[in-house]
Amino acid sequence: MPTRYPIPAGEHEIEIVIRRSRFISNAAYTPTVASARAFIAEIGHRYPDASHHVYAFAVGFGASVTHGMSDDGEPSGTAGKPTLAVVRGSGLGDVTVVTTRYFGGTKLGTGGLVKAYTEAAQLVLAEIPRTEKVEKREVSITVPYHFYEPVRRLAAQFEGDITGETFAADVQLTLVFPVSAVKEFAAALSELTGGQIQLNADGSEY
Repeated sequence: MPTRYPIPAGEHEIEIVIRRSRFISNAAYTPTVASARAFIAEIGHRYPDASHHVYAFAVGFGASVTHGMSDDGEPSGTAGKPTLAVVRGSGLGDVTVVTTRYFGGTKLGTGGLVKAYTEAAQLVLAEIPRTEKVEKREVSITVPYHFYEPVRRLAAQFEGDITGETFAADVQLTLVFPVSAVKEFAAALSELTGGQIQLNADGSEY
């Protein structure tokens, strides 16, 4: 799985009306299958009297992704499948779309349903705010006092956040870096300190 990929920055809702049927589409960030199913259930509770709650989700990104979908009573292939196609084409990971339908009394036909669910999903994903998910790793280093400030500055250059400091004979630092920056930081740290400081990440030295 990529160490960085786009995800929803929050939840968003849109509504369209097609031949008196209301289509209310909600999308949200769901980093696990459990959170996707919880969001689907939440929308069901929010609109308990609706005719259908069609959904599709993508958990993960790229080659490592889990998909799910449901027509929720609509004719097979007219709702969940087109919604999933929009989710796949959105460029987002860790996202769930639930489109709720209130039947308006006029049948839309299979083509009409595909068009309606596709449009609803496209609209909600076009408008949802986006951010970037960055996989991170915690590392620890023991720093002599004369290297303390230079190492702090170096960590900042590689997007490192200091999450813990223990001051004793030396300074024990705990830092969190984007995974993609760990090896580069380790190389720069070795150069800065002449190889005196070893970086430990998840029990492995880099």
